[in-house]
Amino acid sequence: MIHKKLQVYAVLFLLVSIALPALVQAQDNRQTGPPENTSETLAPEQVDVRPEAADSEIRDRLSGILTATGWFVDTEVEVNDGVVFLRGSTETDDFKRWAGELARNTQDVAAVVNQIQITEPDIWNYEPAFTGMQELWRSIMRAIPFWVFGLFVVVVFWGLSILVAKATRASLIKREMNTLLQNIVAKGVAVLVFLLGLYIVFYIADLTGVALTVLGGTGLLGIVLGIAFRDITENFLASIFLSVQNPFHAGDLVEINGTIGFVQRLTVRATLLMTLDGNHLQIPNATVYKSSILNFTSNPNQRTTFTIGIGYDDSITVAQEIGAKILEEHPAVLKEPEPWILLDKLATSTVNIQFYFWVNAQKHNLLKVKSSLLRLVKTAYQEKGISMPDEAREMVFPNGVPVQISRESEIPAEREVKKEPEAQPSKDSKVSTVGEGKLESNDEEIREQARQSRSPEEGKDLLKT
Repeated sequence: MIHKKLQVYAVLFLLVSIALPALVQAQDNRQTGPPENTSETLAPEQVDVRPEAADSEIRDRLSGILTATGWFVDTEVEVNDGVVFLRGSTETDDFKRWAGELARNTQDVAAVVNQIQITEPDIWNYEPAFTGMQELWRSIMRAIPFWVFGLFVVVVFWGLSILVAKATRASLIKREMNTLLQNIVAKGVAVLVFLLGLYIVFYIADLTGVALTVLGGTGLLGIVLGIAFRDITENFLASIFLSVQNPFHAGDLVEINGTIGFVQRLTVRATLLMTLDGNHLQIPNATVYKSSILNFTSNPNQRTTFTIGIGYDDSITVAQEIGAKILEEHPAVLKEPEPWILLDKLATSTVNIQFYFWVNAQKHNLLKVKSSLLRLVKTAYQEKGISMPDEAREMVFPNGVPVQISRESEIPAEREVKKEPEAQPSKDSKVSTVGEGKLESNDEEIREQARQSRSPEEGKDLLKT
């Protein structure tokens, strides 16, 4: 919360620092209206003394005006047959031009000779600095009413933006929109309302051009930041699309980018998985959005397979019938969809039979069920005398095989062959053993581990539970 407030204060400080000089300048324009070209503004209008004025009257009139301004020192005006000669000194070239224009616009003046000198200012003269400070102070004082009114408008629209954001969020909640989208839309509407208040302030201060410049600069800044933080922006946009499309929910078993795990959280940066080994895995949302997502939980029924090879001398039909009976009687194998037992391949030393069957993964563990079926099929094949030979291997003797022939007298007496006890396949005919447990699913155990562990991915969860 403090971090968000600091961001808001930084933005407001930036806007104030941009608008302050322009606002003071605009207020100064309204109150004093300083000209861009002093010489043009100071140019006097036509001065009429009276029709057919005499030279003395022109001289007196011009001398009085120049003296009254206080801009000139040692002023001397001479008029001879309508030609005016101006002498003296002044501080700026603008005043000199103004005096010439004044004489030229006076009635019955034929020509003007402007001999007024420009005095060089003293380098230690601080009066211009004091004058500038006084003008700045007066400009600031004149701008205070605008600042007070502008601050009032900003505060009003700030509060209005908060109310509009809450109203927008309440309206979107009724439509059951995603939480992330609710926040984005609500904040977007609030920003628009606040920008409207800023535009009103700039418009009143006659700074609409500055307002458009600020808005344009903000858009350009957004583009620059988007390029600089491309990965962050990409992950943020991917989080929006994932929260809208909902390819998975919290607790779903999914495979993303070759990794299988239970979905824990979806933040604006990454998707958090709890792998089957009990480890947390954070995958960037951009990678999740671009990858193929395999959701095992969306359909609880899953199919798995295994292969068993029998000898070439054994009956394939009998082997299929035995396997079909085992699959039909197994409590974890679903009857619908029906299981398949198909001839898969004629290998080098075996005929491979492929077993296809369906299991409810929410109730049973696929690995445990597969282990149980392999054990049952192997035991049944042994009882029925169906061989399961190993793959053929070729042994090479590069130096030949030595053969030694013994005499009959040296042949030892025939040893008694010990018969191994017959295997008891009945022990392997159980549906489940101690090692396989009760074939139940252990998904809930992994989910419980995830709930008890510390989540390494902070931030608001965007998933539906």
